[in-house]
Amino acid sequence: MVNTILVTGGAGFLGSHLCERLLNEGKNVICVDNFSTGSKDNIMHLHDNPKFEIIRHDINFPLYLEIDQIYNLACPASPVHYQLDPVQTIKTNVHGSINLLGLAKRTKARILQASTSEVYGDPEVHPQPETYCGKVNPIGTRSCYDEGKRCAESLFFDYHRQYGMDIKVARIFNTYGPRMHPDDGRVVSNFIMQALQNKEITIYGDGNQSRSFCYVDDLVDGLIRLMNAENVVGPVNLGNDGEFSMRELAEKVISLTDSNSKLSFHPLPMDDPRQRRPDLRRATEKLGWTPTVALEEGLMRTIEYFAAQLEHYNDAVVINLELKVPKSTITAS
Repeated sequence: MVNTILVTGGAGFLGSHLCERLLNEGKNVICVDNFSTGSKDNIMHLHDNPKFEIIRHDINFPLYLEIDQIYNLACPASPVHYQLDPVQTIKTNVHGSINLLGLAKRTKARILQASTSEVYGDPEVHPQPETYCGKVNPIGTRSCYDEGKRCAESLFFDYHRQYGMDIKVARIFNTYGPRMHPDDGRVVSNFIMQALQNKEITIYGDGNQSRSFCYVDDLVDGLIRLMNAENVVGPVNLGNDGEFSMRELAEKVISLTDSNSKLSFHPLPMDDPRQRRPDLRRATEKLGWTPTVALEEGLMRTIEYFAAQLEHYNDAVVINLELKVPKSTITAS
C-alpha cells in the first residue's frame, strides 16, 4: 500500500499540479524543492493540508526519508533556466539522480524519472517512438539538459538491471498550463504574455518548425498512470500528438486574446529542433492513456491564468508607486 509519496521539484509548474492531484487522491505528499525555479506561490494553497509537507532541499545532496514512491521532477525545464547554470543542470540530472536512486534502493520505493522529449534532439524520425535513439549535439548550448536527461535515463536503467529496482521513465513532451513561469522562455508562456500586452510576438526561424502541446492536467494523469502501472518500465512518451507550427500557435494566441500583436521573426537558436511530435502508441496500449484537452481549451485556461497574474502585478505596481509618492504632491484632477 502506498502511504507517502516524494515529489522532487514539487514547487515547480508541473510538480505543483502533481502534488495537488496526489493530495486530492488522499496521499501523503512530501514536496522537495530548492526553489531555484520553483515558487512557493505554486504550492501555498496546499500548505494547510495535514497530508502535505514542504522541504527546502537540493537533490545534489542526499535525502534521508521514509517513502513509498518518488517522482523525480527536479531540474530546470526551460532553456532560459537550464542554460543559466549549465553545470548545475548537469549535476542535478546526474548527481541528483544517483542520490534519489540510492534513496529508492534503501527504502525499496518505486521511482519515476521525469525525462524529456529533448532526448530525441533534432529528430530524423517523425513522430518520435520510444525506440528512436535521437540526434543530440553533445557539446551544444542545450546539451546540459539534453545529455543530462539522457545520462539520467541510463542511470535509472542501470540501477534497474543491476539491482532489480522498480523504476519508471516518462519522456515528457511540451506541456503548458497555469503556474508556468511568465519569463521561462517557453513558447506558450512567451506568446501569451506578449499577446496580452500587445507586444510583438517573437518567432524564431521562419515559424514553420512544429511542436505538440499537452495540457498539464493530461500530463499529470499520464505520470500517475505510469507510476501505478505494473510491468511497465518505459520509457513511455507522454504528450499530445496534435502538431502545430509556431506561426499557427502565435496566430491562435493572438485570436484568443483579441490582441493587436504582430509577428516578429528572429534567427533560430542553436540546435533548436525543427519538429517534435510523440508517438503515443505505447502510452495508449500500456497505460490506456490519451490526452483529452484540446489546444484551444487549454490555451484559454492558461490565458486566464496569465491575465490574472498581469492584473495582480499591475495593481501591485500602482500601489507601490502610490506609497512612494508624497501626499503633498497628490492633487485632484
